Amino acid sequence: MPQTVCSGTMFTTPSGFSPHLACAEPGEEEEAPQEGPGPGACLADGPPITSASLDTLIQNLVPTTDYYPEKAYVFTFLLSARLFIPPPDLLARVCELCIKQQQLDQSPLDTAKVRKFGPKILQLLTEWTETFPSDFRDEKMVGHIKDIIHRIAPCDETYWKTLNQVLQKLNQRLALMSQGEESIIKVSLNASSISDKLVAFKTKPPPIQKDMLSICNDPYTLAQQLTHVELVRRGGGREEQPCFSEQKKKTSNLEAYVRWFNRLCYLVATEICMVTKKKQRAQVIEFFIDVARECFNIGNFNSLMAIISGMNMSPVSRLKKTWSKAKTAKFFILEHQMDPTGNFYNYRTALRGAAHRSQTANSNRERIVIPFFSLLIKDIYFLNEGCANRLPTGHVNFEKFVELARQVGEFMTWKQVECPFEEDRAILHYLHTAPIFSEDGLYLASYESESPENQVEKDRWKALR
Repeated sequence: MPQTVCSGTMFTTPSGFSPHLACAEPGEEEEAPQEGPGPGACLADGPPITSASLDTLIQNLVPTTDYYPEKAYVFTFLLSARLFIPPPDLLARVCELCIKQQQLDQSPLDTAKVRKFGPKILQLLTEWTETFPSDFRDEKMVGHIKDIIHRIAPCDETYWKTLNQVLQKLNQRLALMSQGEESIIKVSLNASSISDKLVAFKTKPPPIQKDMLSICNDPYTLAQQLTHVELVRRGGGREEQPCFSEQKKKTSNLEAYVRWFNRLCYLVATEICMVTKKKQRAQVIEFFIDVARECFNIGNFNSLMAIISGMNMSPVSRLKKTWSKAKTAKFFILEHQMDPTGNFYNYRTALRGAAHRSQTANSNRERIVIPFFSLLIKDIYFLNEGCANRLPTGHVNFEKFVELARQVGEFMTWKQVECPFEEDRAILHYLHTAPIFSEDGLYLASYESESPENQVEKDRWKALR
């Protein structure tokens, strides 16, 4: 069914937890936390960190002349640290430690030592700007970067050249992200303004001249264009860590995801309910079943769930005579794949299969993995809310953040896949702008197609007319 924006009240049961995570219950005693390895120690040489003080975790992020943290650690800590310290303050701490440990505030500098350290700090800054570019919308972040490079540049002028290249790529990325955000908001507002006009029907819904089948009658082509929408919407978002920050920030991209899902639900229902003849309605149902199947084969689970949800909306599902004329065997198979039973066990199995295919793929078509977004947010939300950020000792529950980083990291990898399908402007324009019925409008069209069968339906029909 249509979705709402992630919040503490939208879910009833937690899901997506890793069974080995220690999620503390009130009054439950916990084992003594393990302190992370000391400063400069290679994380790969010791046992995995399960907990540590924030200072220790920051220290493990700081490179030295002969140490650089594992890439997985860098991502995990940069993702989770924002829950404890704002990114500008974290970068300031990192720079301070670098200056102190490498004695960058003394003159003359140890040139040989700095030349060993310089490439490593540049590597860390590069990874940070590439993975979390939004952090650098704050001018303080860029100021900290320039300060640390200014200190080491006397030993090798190429550091400035490297930094300029990093900043140039960062600015390009931020510009693309801003353009993506603006286009998402524009498309979402346009779609909302159209659907809002159809909120409260008191008469029979007005006829809609065009329909999807007149624009595209090939299920595979439509599935490709739906995938194009999903990949474009995921490709330049601001929230690299959805529902995962205690800081107040705009959620325009998250809301756009929800609006798109809801729009597709209502568009499918509208396309079915607005058809006046039973035989043609059955054909439209069969068409969307085939589109849903193609979405499944592509790996586009979000559009798949939206289509199934649209076909399961009451104004559509009550059309028993229409459904009796449609070939629905494939629909029941798809419903089974997306069945919520067992915490969406069947879907999660299919998602793992798509993820495995993506890892071994030879083409972008095989790399596509578009998860059911609302369930992804639900998993991240409950993992974040269900497990304490800190243990009773005050140490950071790093094991929790390793699991969060795994889930968020997967999503960030999937969203980087370039869409392999050519854009069809006519289909995309229809998907974004075609008028859709409100819930009342859907019921009115449904009752016009197949008369109310019980008193509840008769009363509702009477109230709407």
